[in-house]
Amino acid sequence: MGALKVGGLGEFLREQRRGAQLSLRQLAEAAGVSNPYLSQIERGLRKPSAEILQQLAKALRISAETLYVQAGILDARERDELEVPAAILADPSISERQKQVLIQIYESFRKENTAAAGAEQEAAPEDGREAAHPADSRITEQATGKTTTT
Repeated sequence: MGALKVGGLGEFLREQRRGAQLSLRQLAEAAGVSNPYLSQIERGLRKPSAEILQQLAKALRISAETLYVQAGILDARERDELEVPAAILADPSISERQKQVLIQIYESFRKENTAAAGAEQEAAPEDGREAAHPADSRITEQATGKTTTT
């Protein structure tokens, strides 16, 4: 059986495991996989499922999305789109309503920036400063319930 090229997943897992100061056996046990199977993943002989990657990520205390990117399941941009809302939802210091508002603001910014990417570059001042996006104040007003006059 030839080695699979899994975007450096095996090497990345080995580095993460060593960084966490876990032996192969300890990580395999914590992730609920066999020691030989984990060894094969690290050597690039096996390509694990998304479920196995999730178990490994949990055992290593890293995001599953990071492993999905390494395995070629997600691209880095998709990971970023998932990690920001996940971080917001995990924050115990803000209310559920505040979490939802932050996620809505984040998604609005992403949507508007994607739609207006070309227009913003053309409208940028010649001195190199970034032009303020007209939606910035509107979205802030929606999130806070306060209106501002300019």
